[in-house]
Amino acid sequence: MRISTTSCLCPFLVCLCFIQRCYGASHHIPTKVPSKNQTKLANGETEVHHRPKRGWIWNQFFVLEEHMGPDAQYVGKLHSNSDKGDGSVRYILSGEGAGTIFIINEETGDIHATKSLDRERKTHYVLHAQALDRNTEEALEPKSEFIIKVQDINDNAPKFPDGPFVATVPEMSEVGTSVLQVTATDADDPTYGNSARIVYSILQGQPYFSVDPKTGIIRTALANMDREAREHYTVVIQAKDMAGQVGGLSGSTTINITLTDVNDNPPTFPQKNYQLYVPESAQVGKPVGKIKANDEDLGVNADIKYSIINSEGANMFSISTDRDTREGIISLKKPLNYERKKTYTLHIEGTNTHVDPRFSYLGSFKDTATLKITVGDVDEAPIFSMDYYIMDVYENVPSGTEVGMVTARDPDSRNSPVRYFLDSKEEGVRYFRIEENSGLIRTTQPLDREAMPWHNITVMASEVDSPSLLSHVPVTVQVLDVNDNPPEIATDEEVIVCESSRPGQLIQTVTAVDKDDFANGQRFSFALPSQLPVNPNFTLKDNEDSTASILARRRRFNHLTQELYELPIVVWDGGEPSLSGTSTLTLRVCPCQSYGKVRMCQGEAFLSSAGLSTGALIAILLCIVILLAIVVLFITLRRSKKEPLIISEEDIRENVVTYDDEGGGEADTEAFDIIALRNPAAAEELKFRRDVRPETRKHVDPPRSRRSPSVELDEVDVHEFIKQRLVEADMDTSVPPYDSLQTYAYEGQGSPTGSISPLDSPGTQSEQDYNYLDDWGPEFQKLAELYGEAESDVTT
Repeated sequence: MRISTTSCLCPFLVCLCFIQRCYGASHHIPTKVPSKNQTKLANGETEVHHRPKRGWIWNQFFVLEEHMGPDAQYVGKLHSNSDKGDGSVRYILSGEGAGTIFIINEETGDIHATKSLDRERKTHYVLHAQALDRNTEEALEPKSEFIIKVQDINDNAPKFPDGPFVATVPEMSEVGTSVLQVTATDADDPTYGNSARIVYSILQGQPYFSVDPKTGIIRTALANMDREAREHYTVVIQAKDMAGQVGGLSGSTTINITLTDVNDNPPTFPQKNYQLYVPESAQVGKPVGKIKANDEDLGVNADIKYSIINSEGANMFSISTDRDTREGIISLKKPLNYERKKTYTLHIEGTNTHVDPRFSYLGSFKDTATLKITVGDVDEAPIFSMDYYIMDVYENVPSGTEVGMVTARDPDSRNSPVRYFLDSKEEGVRYFRIEENSGLIRTTQPLDREAMPWHNITVMASEVDSPSLLSHVPVTVQVLDVNDNPPEIATDEEVIVCESSRPGQLIQTVTAVDKDDFANGQRFSFALPSQLPVNPNFTLKDNEDSTASILARRRRFNHLTQELYELPIVVWDGGEPSLSGTSTLTLRVCPCQSYGKVRMCQGEAFLSSAGLSTGALIAILLCIVILLAIVVLFITLRRSKKEPLIISEEDIRENVVTYDDEGGGEADTEAFDIIALRNPAAAEELKFRRDVRPETRKHVDPPRSRRSPSVELDEVDVHEFIKQRLVEADMDTSVPPYDSLQTYAYEGQGSPTGSISPLDSPGTQSEQDYNYLDDWGPEFQKLAELYGEAESDVTT
């Protein structure tokens, strides 16, 4: 099969035909050159290979895009070797666009394109062709594949997909400074012809900018472009294909270029001389005027620092820069006085803070101006001679006493008279008054330093001609002390007297306090009142250092006998004249235990050592009360039960009550006292006093030999005593309703030797001192007290 193509538009297109030569009646095989189906043997002969006949071999077809003719565009022709021209061969076409875009004549094999093609949408089509027997529909040759390529024409103009553009470049840039690169795209085939070959040119923006025709880089073309003269530029760039030849397509874009600022302009004052009026009443630190230098630059390039460069102006005024307005704010450093100086001249300099060294050739980037300030005269308030006054006066002085004087004057040239008065809103007007014309301050009542040692008042002054103009000055009055308060004993701490105190032992060191100040209260003297008799219990020692020591005068104190003692003490101060006061101290006696240097009562020491709080003590007491209530209730219930009359069958009417009570030896004098059997009177007394220790007798008996207690008790009639007890037992209604046995033992009387007990033996007391037992600890304290009381009785 043959393929033939014709084209009148592209002269370089040729028809590609591949003719399959096979052995047969109508074909001749060349003898000089072996064909592909032959093999040349070693002996020179040729071996022929037989295979099925192949009628066509494809390459490709070409068709022009954008065909606008009225007829279908001819693409090419298919022809099979089996086609004899008798119409027995039918050609069919399949693949991309077959039957819609591409059609084939079944008899002739001619292929036509029925639609206009666009290479930018699809560059080629893949189709399949086959020759069939029209009668049998059998394939005469295998199906073969071929390609139809769409041939490009210049039908797309260049485009700038990212336009329009915005760019910046610093002003005063050198020629050739790069600004921006623009790139255009062309949808045509860049491999075929010049359809996609683009050249750049500038349509608008000359002579300031230029563009590279190949790369599209925009550069500055003019030197020293000044932003202050022109800031914005519009540049139009054209991109043209066909290498810029006539007939090529083109596209354009716009670039908006802005010149950025550099510091190429110095600050300048609009004028060289300025004038300013400032009243003398202007406040220090407040602005009094403004001045501004102009700078055509922008941002930090226009920042200006102002300064006063002459000493006359710099001493009285200061200048700062307002960041928002870039103005110089002039402020007052010192008060103005019209009467002293009426004008000031200021030389003000404005300098750029950010200088670009590239433009130093343009100048120093600073400018100066002269400001003349005129001070205005105003009516001022009076001025006091001092900023504040400190005065003093003694306490208790009579009303009307002079305290001090304040003075003020009119600062104006007319020197108007001044009137004084006190601020009525302050508390000091109750104690002081001021003379209206002279400014003399006096007291209105006696002052008490102990109540208020300092007074603060405010004196105001105004001109007689202009009472609305006021000035104020603070006055502090110190009240001086006189010795008008007697000293007192400081009784903050409790005075404790230990029962074991000895004569000369230190009880407490006391100090004194005085409401007067240090000058009158630094020295104190102490003594006991001279009009009272000598205190037998305590004495006082003046330590001559403004303290005194309370000492015990006798041995042993008993809190059961007397717990509280009162001790009056007289104190003198060292003032002129000296004052004295009497204070009475209360001393409490209690058993003490020594903890270091601190003496505490036993009860307090126990509580403090246990660390119990008030709430804990209340809880403990409440628990004890509840337990006692339970015990009482239990005993009451036991007694309420009815006891049986007969305990056992053997017990008819008698019951012997047995007590198993062991004696405590000779030291036990309270377990059982035989005196109750021998002395009924003593027994009646001891029945109610067994829980109380006998007090020491206060009277002194004449000296006599001590008799044995047994001898004295023999005089009592024991028989009468037993009869009396029998009657009491018979009359007692609380005893059980049966007989009970009461046994009394009696040793007899008349022993010539008496008792051998050491407690009843007469003898002399030991002269030994038992005070050392106090140092043995609380375990031996009771023993020390017993021996001490016995020794005291003998001494008495």
